[in-house]
Amino acid sequence: MASLQSLFIPTITTRTTLPNPTSNRRSKTYPKVSCNATSDDNEKLLILPETQKLILPTTLNVDRRNLLLGLGAGLYSTVNFTSAPAAFADPITTPDISTCVASTKGFQPKNAVRTNACCPPTLSKTVKEFVFPNDRATRIRPAAHRASPEYIAKYKAAIQKMRDLEDDDPHSFVSQAKIHCAYCNGGFTQDKHPDKELQIHNSWLFFPFHRWYLYFYERILGKLIDDPTFAIPYWNWDNPAGMSLPDFFEEGGKANPAFDAYRNSSHLAPAIADLDYDGTEKNYTCIKQLSVNLGAMNKQMIRNAGDWKSFFGGEYRAGSDPIGNKDPSVGSVEAGCHTAIHRWVGNSRLPNGEDMGNFYSAGYDPVFYVHHANVDRMWKVWKDLGIRGHIEPPDNDWRNASYVFYDENKELVRVYNKDCVRLEKLKYDYQFAPIPWKNSRPVARTKKSNIALKSVGTVKQAQDSKFPLKLDKTTKVLVKRPATNRSKEDKENANEVLLIKGVVFNGEKFVKFDVFVNDKDDVTASTAEESEFAGSFAQLPHNHGDKMLMTSSARFGLTELLEDIDAEDDESILVTLVPKVGCEEVTIGEIKVELVPIEE
Repeated sequence: MASLQSLFIPTITTRTTLPNPTSNRRSKTYPKVSCNATSDDNEKLLILPETQKLILPTTLNVDRRNLLLGLGAGLYSTVNFTSAPAAFADPITTPDISTCVASTKGFQPKNAVRTNACCPPTLSKTVKEFVFPNDRATRIRPAAHRASPEYIAKYKAAIQKMRDLEDDDPHSFVSQAKIHCAYCNGGFTQDKHPDKELQIHNSWLFFPFHRWYLYFYERILGKLIDDPTFAIPYWNWDNPAGMSLPDFFEEGGKANPAFDAYRNSSHLAPAIADLDYDGTEKNYTCIKQLSVNLGAMNKQMIRNAGDWKSFFGGEYRAGSDPIGNKDPSVGSVEAGCHTAIHRWVGNSRLPNGEDMGNFYSAGYDPVFYVHHANVDRMWKVWKDLGIRGHIEPPDNDWRNASYVFYDENKELVRVYNKDCVRLEKLKYDYQFAPIPWKNSRPVARTKKSNIALKSVGTVKQAQDSKFPLKLDKTTKVLVKRPATNRSKEDKENANEVLLIKGVVFNGEKFVKFDVFVNDKDDVTASTAEESEFAGSFAQLPHNHGDKMLMTSSARFGLTELLEDIDAEDDESILVTLVPKVGCEEVTIGEIKVELVPIEE
């Protein structure tokens, strides 16, 4: 494991012990090798334009569902009704909070260190419609590693005031922590569909739900300390200078309101976060870990995020079962750095990985909110990159999906995805930080390897393979491409995307497998800094504690990858899937390559 403590100076490794939640002390395992972070002053700064604006295709001038229904028989006379269910769907809607039930999904209740009674307090209040704030000043969320002592003191004071409230107060630390559990571990069902669970992960709800969650959390903290300008910090883990867990979360032990006993004690500062973490310690040098992290970010924000579905996640509409949904997909950031940080911070020695390592308990660690502040920042940065195709989902079922939260005045408020797109209307923004990963395009291990052609006869073609494929061992398959030697104009009109569809896995486990394209036999030697490493599929435990199987999909961009490895004229690609953790029961339903039109 690498750290930012000193320049290539070996340190002593000690044993790690399980932290005592009542203790102020931790035993740390320090990294074997460490190095200094590059100063922000020495990094090439990239000034990003503010482009937080919802962009819809010019052709979408009317409600999508009304358009489809208006076409009537002209559209459906040639289509089986079951082939286009979205035409008759509705947006996901959170029901009356009084319908919430105890959460029992995604963790082992008998081994839990937190309660499964995750429902919000019911104050018998009418749900109001959201009104944009009229604050005079815009709250600016600072990078945690740059925060001043005065700001840190104010942040801790706000957390302490939240902790001091009675648990049944909607503004209390416990009530805020339970929100994530209720929405992620089976506490709510969908309005008008009481037999369908509401789940805000593994779909296009991921980014907007968490944006709203942090929005109210931040405003509640500001009200508790009577500071209408207060903003929460963000953990700047995509920037080398901010990749270690900020020190102020640990200093002072239990007396520190930002402290949490259920963290992985070997991953505290100065250890560098592993943005491709799979539960194992890789013991990279500092330079290697930084390079891997920057390569991972480049893929998750650019290469594998070329369209809204690849970035936000797949469609999820009212009446859909998050467990049996036929074609869900997880977004690049959610499956990547988001999940990696959750597991990296959580205590791997606990059966459920509390706190950060499991959805039901993640909100009990103050790190959760600064982690998700940076996840939320990734949405803004993705838009500000100005790349064609970087738009919000152009669908009214996404725009009108809604959730219910207590606001800073303890009023129940219904909020909609469409209202959280523009940060200037929500009156908050982020302190600038460089994004060196933008220029960290992965490099090929081997160019023009012709490995796909050489594998013909020894590796089965996808069309000749028997699906579903069991992923209990490394699996290879040849996949035919829809086109070769695409022109510049072709690439400007469509992204070439590798689809790993129908991934069935045990939702009770942390699951991760890696995907490689046209790599050598020793694929495990490849890392995120190399082109052949397409990316990973990863999921935190967030379903039934009774071994309920979930279904998802993953998408990986091929356009740049094939350019890097000089394989644009190959008719097929060699896809290698390498199970890393929790894959004993994983099966793959389909592997294919598609050309995805770029929407603007």
